[in-house]
Amino acid sequence: MSQSAFIVTKFTNRNGVTSWRVDGRLNGLRIRKNFKSREEAGAEKAALDAKAAQTETGVRTTLTRLTEEQLHEAEAAFRRLAASPKSLSFYLDFALANYRAPDREQTLADAVTAYVSFKTREHEQNLLSISQHDHIRRHLDVLMEKFPAVLVSQLTTQQLTEHCQRENARPKTINNRRGILHTFFKFAFQKDWVAANPVDKMPHHRIAHRRGSAKTLSAEQAEKLMHHVEKINGGEMVPYFALALFAGIRPCLRHGEILKLKPEHVRLDTGVILIEPEVSKVRMKRNVTIHPNLAAWLTAYPLEKFPIIPTNLQHKRAAVAKDFDLSHDIMRHTFISMHVAKFRSMGEAALQAGNSESIIRKHYLDLKTSAEAEKFYGIMPALGAPVAKTTAVAKPLAFPTQAEPLAVAS
Repeated sequence: MSQSAFIVTKFTNRNGVTSWRVDGRLNGLRIRKNFKSREEAGAEKAALDAKAAQTETGVRTTLTRLTEEQLHEAEAAFRRLAASPKSLSFYLDFALANYRAPDREQTLADAVTAYVSFKTREHEQNLLSISQHDHIRRHLDVLMEKFPAVLVSQLTTQQLTEHCQRENARPKTINNRRGILHTFFKFAFQKDWVAANPVDKMPHHRIAHRRGSAKTLSAEQAEKLMHHVEKINGGEMVPYFALALFAGIRPCLRHGEILKLKPEHVRLDTGVILIEPEVSKVRMKRNVTIHPNLAAWLTAYPLEKFPIIPTNLQHKRAAVAKDFDLSHDIMRHTFISMHVAKFRSMGEAALQAGNSESIIRKHYLDLKTSAEAEKFYGIMPALGAPVAKTTAVAKPLAFPTQAEPLAVAS
């Protein structure tokens, strides 16, 4: 819109009196006012100039007790609330009623250190497994790398959501990351380092699909694997592979049961492997039956001569895993599925493996036939020392498919 500048001019009236005139246009209308003094005319001109500026820019002059910085903050607040349904006063009242400032400020690095120390004590008290402890520590290390110099109270729900979704993570991975962060911020909340747990508002993904069947080896693949291992360095890795494949001992070389298993736990005389609570992943004692073929392998490669964990096993196992496409727990999965196929008892398989019956039913039932299981339990060593025939072997409980006829007393 076109605007004319207001000007102040001096003129003399007919009666000889000098006056000062303000002349100009505002919103297309001509304004002309006379004043007795130049000061009065100047003040009117300034007021009219301000009105003209407000018309074009929306800026106006007003008397206020706010400082320049406070005025800018107030203007910014109103701009942010332009599309909001409530007034600034409403949101201010809500914040004053619900926000509680942390009692102590704590850096993210210091908070993580305190939390990991807390979890370390839980592990020392047998309340947390070493694998869970390391899992927590690794995830929080990644969090500190992402936010290296912040207070733990400064992290927002949006930032943590994006952190959990990084690298196009799948829903299950996002849920796992969310769970670790939730317990960490719950700890921080209890310490008054945050006013609220920001993870509470993060969405939890529902996993609709069920987990599929476990990946296993066939009896033929298992036989090739064991005979291949026999030929490596005089069979030094045979006990490790035999215990994982024919007894289902958890084989992880970082935190698995096999690392803590002692030769005295393997009782060939009674035909049982004793898994003590300090060895078991789930901290529960269990007994694993030594079947005839496992007894034959451990007799041909006795633990007195062949350690369960030979030197540099991780590197050597990696070479075998590459040749036979061995995933993390495939040997244990094979043992459980073969056990179910041979003895037709999910309860017995659960006791032997240290799992629940529901897990056995979901992942291992009907993966193998009884014929293949017979071949699996018939895999014997081709090399090694001669196998003694007097080795005692405990027989697992087997449930017949048909009831046997009762004997009738004569």
